[in-house]
Amino acid sequence: MPLTREAVLDAVALAAALLFAHGQTTERIVIAAERLGRALGVPVTALPYWGQLTVEIDGTTLSQIVPVKPLGVDMGKVLAVTTVVDQVCDGKLEAGAVRSALAAAGHLPSVSTLRFTLLAAVGAASLGVIFGAVDAISLLLIAASAAIGALARRSLSGFSSNPLIQPLCAATIAGAVAGAAGRLQLSEAITLIAFCHCMVLVPGPHLLNGAIDLARTRIALGIARLAYANVVVLMICAGLWFGLVVTGATLPAGGSSAPTPLVADVIAAGCAVAAFGTFFSMPWRLLPVPIGVGMLAHAVRWAAISMASANVATGAFVACIVVSVIVTPVADRLHLPFAAVGFSAVVSMMPGFFLFHAASGLVELVSIGPRAPAVLLTSVAVNGATAFLVILAMTLGLILPRMLYEHFLPGPE
Repeated sequence: MPLTREAVLDAVALAAALLFAHGQTTERIVIAAERLGRALGVPVTALPYWGQLTVEIDGTTLSQIVPVKPLGVDMGKVLAVTTVVDQVCDGKLEAGAVRSALAAAGHLPSVSTLRFTLLAAVGAASLGVIFGAVDAISLLLIAASAAIGALARRSLSGFSSNPLIQPLCAATIAGAVAGAAGRLQLSEAITLIAFCHCMVLVPGPHLLNGAIDLARTRIALGIARLAYANVVVLMICAGLWFGLVVTGATLPAGGSSAPTPLVADVIAAGCAVAAFGTFFSMPWRLLPVPIGVGMLAHAVRWAAISMASANVATGAFVACIVVSVIVTPVADRLHLPFAAVGFSAVVSMMPGFFLFHAASGLVELVSIGPRAPAVLLTSVAVNGATAFLVILAMTLGLILPRMLYEHFLPGPE
């Protein structure tokens, strides 16, 4: 029995809102909504904005506005919702069961706290290996800091819906652990102890989705996504600074770390990818896909920097192009959000080391005032510029193949 237009509008609005809230790219949300509407016999258009999503029936005044913000990333829910849409379009799911199936997809549980905590520790320690931490004490401190931060984030999620509190508190823990390690002389790598934990908090999918929206001239939504991501980064920097202040510690001036051997670099990259796949609730059976792509990307980046003498921005750009070329069709085929899968594969290339050093230098610059040495100002400028160029290179490398793919090979009708 066919649904009424109001029922179709309600089902499409629910599907689009779930995809929007859990990290799907805007273009795929619009396409999925249109496909579901046509399959149910009603042509609809989805219009996502920050804070709300409007679904309207073409040629009529009927519409529905759903209050929703794209704050989360949950690949399991995106996969479940897209599967429901495909089943309806293929005639495998009756129209009357669509709403209940979508509601069930939206209530799927996130990954367990145990898996979340363990993989946070593994991911942060893997980043430590990639950035040059070689002693066991430093790696254990990085892992312990990330594990405590993960438990804190999960605990806070039950008390507050504010998405900024979790990264702020976790980064404070990172700063406190690093500061305590320095004061107690447990490790000389306190910079890595602080930064590697903070790296697992960086909101990469929001940065990528915002950049893709800007490239597609969805200016307001793109700016809003990027603004949210930058506020999260600001909270991470603030929390890190506060944790260091509480322990009375300061981060030493950053220098270049010794290059990591290829085998260790690639294996550590695979572990980091597994961790971020867990953060984004990727099912176990699908984790090998981004892990393999991420390991390949790190091998490409390592070769570009170590063998071709490329700088870090160029190496990241080449590696991200390789990732995007592989991940774009795979993400669509597996019904996963491109930004989450793509970022998982390249997360260890994020210039957190430079970004957080620039932020730390700015704080020190303000505290010293006019008597600040010129070398400090130079360090802030170099670290900030390097972080900006690497992020820009990664963003372009990831979204350019994606845009070309969607232009020449659009999604299913």
